[in-house]
Amino acid sequence: MAASKPTASAGPKARRPAPLALVKNDAWLAPYEPVLRRRQARLQARLAEIEQYHGSLQNYATAHQQLGLNHDAGRGGWVYREWAPGADYLSLVGDFNNWDRGANPLQKLDFGVWEAFLPDVEYDQRLSHGSRFKVHVAANGQGKDRLPATLRRAVQDEQTKDFAGQIWRPETEFRWTDQKFKPATAVKEPLIYEAHVGMATEDERVGSYREFAENILPRIEADGYNTVQLMAVMEHPYYGSFGYHVANLFAASSRFGTPEDLKFLINEAHRRGIAVLLDIVHSHAVKNEAEGLADFDGSGNLYFHKGERGNHPGWDSKLFDYGRPEVQQFLLSNLRYWLEEFHFDGFRFDGVTSMLYHHHGEGVAFMGYDNYFGDAADEDAILYLQLATTLAHEFKKGSLLIAEDMSGLPGLCRPIKEGGVGFDYRLAMGIPDYWIKLLKHTPDENWPLGDLWHTLTNRRAGEKTIAYAESHDQALVGDKTLLHWLIDAGIYSHMHVTDGDPGAARGVALHKIIRLVTLAAGGEGYLTFIGNEFGHPEWVDFPREGNDWSYHFARRQWSLGDNPELKFHQLGEFDKAMIHLAKARHLLGAGPATLLKHDEENKVLVFERAGLVFTVNFHVEKSLTDYRFWVPEEGKYRVVLSSDNSRFGGFDRPDEAFEYETHEHQLSLYVPSRVALVLARV
Repeated sequence: MAASKPTASAGPKARRPAPLALVKNDAWLAPYEPVLRRRQARLQARLAEIEQYHGSLQNYATAHQQLGLNHDAGRGGWVYREWAPGADYLSLVGDFNNWDRGANPLQKLDFGVWEAFLPDVEYDQRLSHGSRFKVHVAANGQGKDRLPATLRRAVQDEQTKDFAGQIWRPETEFRWTDQKFKPATAVKEPLIYEAHVGMATEDERVGSYREFAENILPRIEADGYNTVQLMAVMEHPYYGSFGYHVANLFAASSRFGTPEDLKFLINEAHRRGIAVLLDIVHSHAVKNEAEGLADFDGSGNLYFHKGERGNHPGWDSKLFDYGRPEVQQFLLSNLRYWLEEFHFDGFRFDGVTSMLYHHHGEGVAFMGYDNYFGDAADEDAILYLQLATTLAHEFKKGSLLIAEDMSGLPGLCRPIKEGGVGFDYRLAMGIPDYWIKLLKHTPDENWPLGDLWHTLTNRRAGEKTIAYAESHDQALVGDKTLLHWLIDAGIYSHMHVTDGDPGAARGVALHKIIRLVTLAAGGEGYLTFIGNEFGHPEWVDFPREGNDWSYHFARRQWSLGDNPELKFHQLGEFDKAMIHLAKARHLLGAGPATLLKHDEENKVLVFERAGLVFTVNFHVEKSLTDYRFWVPEEGKYRVVLSSDNSRFGGFDRPDEAFEYETHEHQLSLYVPSRVALVLARV
């Protein structure tokens, strides 16, 4: 019998790719790795397509340079283009042609783009700086005057309240002096001051960019914050929307001043070493047709989804169609525009939860990973966000990207190469909600410190978080600020430094403790809302019909925080000391806080971070003598911050000059009731 032939080698087995870094970090993600890889592959395919036809992602993000009204020196005139494939007729109208809808029609080109050319020889004097214009769009037998999609400046007529576009071409360009400012160098650990320019003045009116630069930036710098987050910059027709119903995504709101005024503000912030973030709204847009993009070309599906899918169920607004390439390009160009034209250092993306899921987070508890990766996930929106974070980080090195997401999507704030979406930080939205819930429903003596610690420290490993005790959400009318919850009507009658009202004393003590433990344990960044650093006494309520269009609650009473005879001033001094300590000790750049002692009976939490020991007595009345707890390092310790210092509205009970020495890795302290002490090794 012949010898059998050796079997042919099947060759080496195909190796399975190594798990994504995101999956290595979180084993619960293993079943969903195929989803993460599909998202990566889809992004790479889209980037390859963009590079094939446009050269690069940055080149692609230039729709604002192609669309709208732009002067072309090479052609010797103005070029106006608009994307409106469903329209039957477009014409440019304005002061320059006496609003004649037949004088300057557009011609339809390829891909649904319309164009008109207006040569300088005829229009140079007529299309002048400050003149107003719109585009007339006819579709389905109806014609409407609209604001161009990439409009750079919209202004409102005081009498008619009508918005129009305005040509903005000043004789001299703004001269930037911030060439040496680098956000990555200035902001190692974000300490964010969330602010609204219009309500930043004490007067009952709309404040300006210039006033903010001259009056508020020095306060922010002195308080130690290294980042300012500007709300309501993108143009919005209704002031009372707080800037979240945007109409003109490329226009800096004219109610606060000129584009040069905003540039002055940002340039001045950079001069002071402060980064500036734009609160950007790409999650939805105003449904107004007169000012916004809704049904722009009569198709019912241009920038937004058609039918009910294009309407947000809770916000009374329109939802972008992120799967449409032209919409992707429009929104990406918007990011580039703000980074390039105004030198913003990054973005706080509003409403990310609404973008991530078809249900927009409405009534969903997010109890398991299936919630994140099932059919509810909006893959088009996720692709857009990955493109957005890629573009921003490429275009401006060190740019800071923060996501407002309450769902807790794994990987949202991890690099795309690891399987993430690419944001740098997420907002710790559960922390302020928890504080308000405690203050509304639980007596002080029953505060569950274990639950509190879990809320402060429960965040995804490797994903950075911006902690905050309160933001603009908690300050709005219908809710209350922390100090308002704590002291209630006492904010009007018991805030003099000599007033011994026990309710006010409680409120002042807890206000300091809440902010300190949130900063120290809650994340890798920290945020406060304008005025809340000194416990601003009232909510925010913009002028509206229900309050007779009053500005009384749409302002900040700086005089209260500046008055040394008021407890507001003492709260502001504590906030300043807290922020400066965090900066000096690089608190937020250190690893997570380590719990050293959880004493439910005495209502004490002790924890360590960045070599600092935080001892917090929440007890309503019990001061603790010879209170002992373990510390990781032997040696001598000294108080570097006490919430009980009289400068901060306290009673000077602990001796801050005393040096505490460990004995067998234990410290023994006197910790008064409702006091937080921060100790450092000598």
